[in-house]
Amino acid sequence: MIHAQQVNKTDSNQLPSDTLKIDSGEKDSLEIYKPTIYDYQVKKRFSEKKIYDTTFAIERSYIVTQYNKKDNFGKIQYANIGSGFQNLVYEKNSEQNLSLLPENKSFYLLGENDINYYDVKTPTTTFFYNNAMKNGGQLQTTYTQNVGKNFNFAIEYMGLRSQGLYRNSLASSNNTIFSGHYISKNNKYEAYAHYIHQNVNNQENGGIADLDVFLSGDSRFNNRQNIETNLSGVESRYSYRRYYFSQEFAPFDPAKYPFKLRHTIYHQGNKYYFSETASAIDFFGGMDISGFPLTNKKFSNNLSNTFSLVWDNEKFKLDAGFRHQYITFGNKNAYPVLNIPGYFKEQRFGAVGNLQIKLLDKIQLKSFLEISKGSEFGDYIKTTNELVFEPIKDYLVEGRVNFQSAYPSFNYLVNSSHYLNYNYYLQNPNNEVVTQIGGTLRLAKWFNTQLFVDYFRIDNYTYFDNSAKPQQSSSSLNISQIGGEATANYKRFHLNGRVLFQKALTNDNLLPMPDFIGRVNLYYQAPAFKKAAEIQAGVKLYYFSKFASREFSPILNEYILPGTNAYSIGGQPIADVYINMRVKRMFFYVEGQHINQTFMQNKSFTVPNYPIYDFRLNLGVVWYLFH
Repeated sequence: MIHAQQVNKTDSNQLPSDTLKIDSGEKDSLEIYKPTIYDYQVKKRFSEKKIYDTTFAIERSYIVTQYNKKDNFGKIQYANIGSGFQNLVYEKNSEQNLSLLPENKSFYLLGENDINYYDVKTPTTTFFYNNAMKNGGQLQTTYTQNVGKNFNFAIEYMGLRSQGLYRNSLASSNNTIFSGHYISKNNKYEAYAHYIHQNVNNQENGGIADLDVFLSGDSRFNNRQNIETNLSGVESRYSYRRYYFSQEFAPFDPAKYPFKLRHTIYHQGNKYYFSETASAIDFFGGMDISGFPLTNKKFSNNLSNTFSLVWDNEKFKLDAGFRHQYITFGNKNAYPVLNIPGYFKEQRFGAVGNLQIKLLDKIQLKSFLEISKGSEFGDYIKTTNELVFEPIKDYLVEGRVNFQSAYPSFNYLVNSSHYLNYNYYLQNPNNEVVTQIGGTLRLAKWFNTQLFVDYFRIDNYTYFDNSAKPQQSSSSLNISQIGGEATANYKRFHLNGRVLFQKALTNDNLLPMPDFIGRVNLYYQAPAFKKAAEIQAGVKLYYFSKFASREFSPILNEYILPGTNAYSIGGQPIADVYINMRVKRMFFYVEGQHINQTFMQNKSFTVPNYPIYDFRLNLGVVWYLFH
């Protein structure tokens, strides 16, 4: 996975037209060029090219120390890396639309427009390594190379294996990507292709069997393997596979008539398994169905074809097209006695469109619209709209209006299990309708500050009740969010802070969440070893207010509402100390996570019965090799 910085073509960081010439060839006919960082670029499918980010910005420390390589503000991690997070804020994941994706398997998956495509002058390799909990490790590596000027290929791999400190908490996942990008010499034909296969596999231990033992502070249980957990021999697995190919052709001279024809086809398959070696009726409750398999399997497939007409001008971009989808969803161990179906399928037809407008380098509008109709999974409408205005240089105002009307994620529709209580069929659900209105104010010269506000209205909100049954709310769920981030600097000392205030204005019992989330980072950054290196050293503090949390269902890998005796989590800070170092293009990250647990008892939880991680020394290395 590569993190990058965008090159703004209007500022002093303008992309050079060529590499640095170090020999003009006056002595012979050979001209020698020395590549610069501008010769190593990366982009998403519909983004502009960016140069490799080899800077030592503090924001990177929030990313490279995390197993999913994202800033996880607004989430809280389980005791083992690779075991997922609980979302502390409302978040709508577009990858759940018309597909099977349990929430707790969603935090590392890459969508069709999240894949990186490269353009490099010389072969390039990158490494991201982090140690794991107890035994194991995590490695992400990328190798990319241009074949001539017009074709690039890349191979990316992520492997994660972490035993965890508690019993039966092994996390084992991998991710393989092959990608390629080709553009013809006359710039009339361009193609993108990728293949991705991801697995997210976890042992499920059901949390701590006796919380009094964990909270007692007895030194015998400092070794977490001595604490009994609820489940053993239980595993959940999720796999995600996609074949993608997109091509576009310009029938006329692109410099004069930026008109193109585009065709995109992909096939994506998702599978979710839950398996046991023996029934655990004492933990899951209810009755055990005799003769029913101890393994559940669900799957979904989506074959999508899109044909578009494209006008691709720097100031005005418009594409509009027709889309056909063939979608299937299956529940392998269907239970006919309970009238739970085992297979759904449909042909869907729809339209998609994108619009981008730039005016006077001060105003930018981006709009997306997708509409599709189906008989089995209902109509689908999604539109995202963003307006960015720069009235004064380095002062940006962003406004957004987003709308989505979509069928619930397929994991809500049916489930079959040998536990009678975990069989359900949500018949003829209504579309869940999400409306978002918000904006962001960026003040680059005022402590690099940004302020944001968002309002969400969710109609037919779909959730799991305290019996792990899917339900839809008859009245809307309304959520307000307001927050900001700023950085203050004094010589070589820096203070970065981020806060979020949120509130469910109606139906707050349907989505328990903290009212406040905050993070503060005080650090020192300076050259070292006669400027041969650079260091960062500091302390981070993460906090969210106390609230009656949802609970975790291992069978569904979803979050369910608490029962009558809800357990409250939060209200305790999580402190990290760190020292990071850069030597040329090699970065070292040494972080003592949850350092306050070394002198006080760990009473912090991700969800009820699942503690967050104890103190750990997180070691990370990032290395860029431009061969």
